[in-house]
Amino acid sequence: MIGGRRDSGLMKRDGGCGGQSLLRSRLTAAISVGIFLGCVFAFFYPNGFFVSSPRIHYSVANSDPEVTTSSCESSERINMIKSEFIAASEKNAELKRQIRELTEKLRSAEQRKDNAQKQVLVLGEQQKAGPFGTVKGLRTNPTVVPDKSVNPSLAKILEKVAVNHELIVTLANSNVKEMLEVWFTNIKRVGIPNYLVFALDEEIANFCQSNSVPVYKRDPEEIKRESDKNFDFIARRGGNHAVSGLKFQILRQFLQLGYSVLLSDVDIVYLQNPFEHLYRDSDVESMTDGHNNMTAYGYNDVFDEPKMGWARYAHTMRIWVYNSGFFYIRPTIPSIELLDRVAGRLARENAWDQAVFNEELFFPSHPGYEGLHASRRTMDYYLFMNSKVLFKTVRKDSNLRKLKPVIIHINYHPDKLPRMKAVVDYYVNGKRDALDPFPDGSGW
Repeated sequence: MIGGRRDSGLMKRDGGCGGQSLLRSRLTAAISVGIFLGCVFAFFYPNGFFVSSPRIHYSVANSDPEVTTSSCESSERINMIKSEFIAASEKNAELKRQIRELTEKLRSAEQRKDNAQKQVLVLGEQQKAGPFGTVKGLRTNPTVVPDKSVNPSLAKILEKVAVNHELIVTLANSNVKEMLEVWFTNIKRVGIPNYLVFALDEEIANFCQSNSVPVYKRDPEEIKRESDKNFDFIARRGGNHAVSGLKFQILRQFLQLGYSVLLSDVDIVYLQNPFEHLYRDSDVESMTDGHNNMTAYGYNDVFDEPKMGWARYAHTMRIWVYNSGFFYIRPTIPSIELLDRVAGRLARENAWDQAVFNEELFFPSHPGYEGLHASRRTMDYYLFMNSKVLFKTVRKDSNLRKLKPVIIHINYHPDKLPRMKAVVDYYVNGKRDALDPFPDGSGW
């Protein structure tokens, strides 16, 4: 039994050697295959088989991908960006508006500078100041370039009527027909050729034509084109003051056509040719409502306020107003600006034309207001006489009674026609008592 076990053990050992070799070969092959497959999988699947892919979100702000947390945060961000965009747009619009305003102010300043430079070129080259006491500033502005296209029909009439590009002009409707007759009768008597009646209605136009008086009346088409519908109504039916306000609109055309105008109300008696007594050195040369040297030419008026103690006396400069019913105006830019300012204010305000005329002429530039840069001259109040000077002073003085005025304006008295006739009787017909029946002032 023992021997039998040994044999079988030997037999197993011999058979085991051959099996072990075969087993080793198979293990080697399996390992090689495993290594090969591992390399293949490692090459094609470097991140393994079970990799989770994160959700991708693109930012609105910069378009770069970023991991989102929630859709609510994204909506709030978009709304915030929209609000910021709207606010930026509004701010941008406000900046654009401010830029436009600044640009407009700059353009206006450049225009004023350009106009000033042009005026210097017209008036002459820049000069050095001379010795003490010899320096005088320029007072006469250059005239505008005539523009016949403004009113061709009026331009043709002025070419025939005007002398040296100047003439007397008055406005009249049928309400002042009798005074108008005294007005042009004395102009003819003196021998003044250059005058024109601006007829405001058909009756006055026919009346002037029948008396060989130069007249101009707007044609119906021109009236239809008139932007101010109230203009024609006032022209035909308005009283003395209402019609007086229209002259500033009408005068503009005369100046644009290049003519100097001696504007005259109809309540004026002409005794000499006024063109022989003008200086023509200013934009506006006007008669005064003053009655002596102080009131006519200006004076230092002292205002007393006792409660101010040491400073109780305040000195003021005063001058009585210019009369807007008789003034000589040259065709210059400041003159046209004056007419525009007065006409514009009268269209907007219920104001007296003479008050507005003087305010625009004399008010200086100050904060919020730019004054008119126009030169002005006051006429000799004894030559260009108002009715206060005549009836209160001249007729009572034996020496002054010998003077012969150029014109007499019945501006201080409402009984105009009888006083006009009395002036003619006194100065023309030689009736020395013709002025005596009238009081110094008016009855009301």
